[in-house]
Amino acid sequence: MLSRAGAARRSTALPDARAARRYRLVVGVLSGLALLVAFGLLAWDNPMPIGSTGFWRIAELRATSVAVIVVVAFCQAVATVSFQTVTANRILTPSIMGFESLYRLVQTGAVFAFGIAGVTVVRGVGQFLAQVALMVGFAALLYGALLTGRRANLHVMLLIGIILGGGLGALATFLQRLLTPTEFDVLTARLIGSVANAEADYLPVAVPLAVVAGGLLWLRSARLNVLGLGRETAVNLGLHQRRETIVVLLLVSVLMAVSTALVGPMTFFGFLVAMIAYQLADTFDHRLLFPVAWLTGVVVLGGAYFLLRNVFYAQGAVGVIIEVVGGSFFLVHLLRKGRL
Repeated sequence: MLSRAGAARRSTALPDARAARRYRLVVGVLSGLALLVAFGLLAWDNPMPIGSTGFWRIAELRATSVAVIVVVAFCQAVATVSFQTVTANRILTPSIMGFESLYRLVQTGAVFAFGIAGVTVVRGVGQFLAQVALMVGFAALLYGALLTGRRANLHVMLLIGIILGGGLGALATFLQRLLTPTEFDVLTARLIGSVANAEADYLPVAVPLAVVAGGLLWLRSARLNVLGLGRETAVNLGLHQRRETIVVLLLVSVLMAVSTALVGPMTFFGFLVAMIAYQLADTFDHRLLFPVAWLTGVVVLGGAYFLLRNVFYAQGAVGVIIEVVGGSFFLVHLLRKGRL
C-alpha cells in the first residue's frame, strides 16, 4: 500500500497526460518545420528534377549550409539554456562572457597585421581549432580564477566577464580605426554572423566537439534541474553546487566557442531561441527542454536564411536580422520583467 501511495504521489516533468500530449505535439510540429526548412534549402530553385542524380549533386553543394545551421542552433540553444540555469537569470546569455569580443579581436588583429590577406590567415581547420582553444582557454582562466577559493562569487565573475568583453571589444574597435577603407570592408563581412562564414572543412571538427559538450550537458540534465532550484536548495539536496557550476560553464564555453568560430557573433540568437523554447516546452526539465530549444533554433535560423537567400537575395544579412529580432525581443522581455 505504501509503495502504491508513493507511486501515486510521484511527480514528473510533465504533470499529466494532457501536458505530455502537448509536448509531443510541439516536438512533432517543430521537427516537421525543421525538415521542411532543410528540404527547402536543398530543393528550392534547384533546376534539376527532384530525385535525379543532378538534383542530389546540387543538393550536396547546399548541404554544408544546412549542416552549419543545425550545428549552430544546437550549440547556441543548449549553451544558452544551460547558462541561464546556472546563473538563475533568463536574460543573460553566454555572449556576455567575451567570446564574441575575443573573436572580433582575433579577426581584426589578423587584418591589422597582414592586411587583406589576414582574412585568409585565420581560415583553415588548424586556425579554427586555435580560435576554439583560445576562447575555451579564456573562459577556463576566468572561471578558475573567480569561481574557486573562499571568495568565489558567480555574480562577480559575470561582471568581470562583461568588463573584459567590453575591453576586448574596445581594443578591436581601436584597431579597426587604423585600417584602410578596403581592409575595413573586407573585415566587416567576417564580423557579422553569417552561415556563409563557415566552411565544409570545419564540420568534421565542429560536430564532434558540439556532440560531446552538448551530450555531456544533456546527461547532466538532472543536475541542471537541481541547480535551477537555487544554490541553497541544490546544496541541501547534496549537490556540489560550485563544482557543477564550473563544469557546466566550461561545457557551455566549448559550445559557444564552436558556434562563434564557425559563423561569427550572434549575440541575441541564443536568447531568442531559449525564450521561445521555454514557452513551447512548458517544462523545467532540461532533458525535455534541450530538444525543443534545438529544434526552435533550426527553424528560426534556417527559416531566416531561407527567406533572405531565396526571397530577398541577401543571405549575408542573416546575422543582422537575427540580431535585430532577438534584440527587440530582449528589450520587450526586459521591459515586461522590469529588472535584470
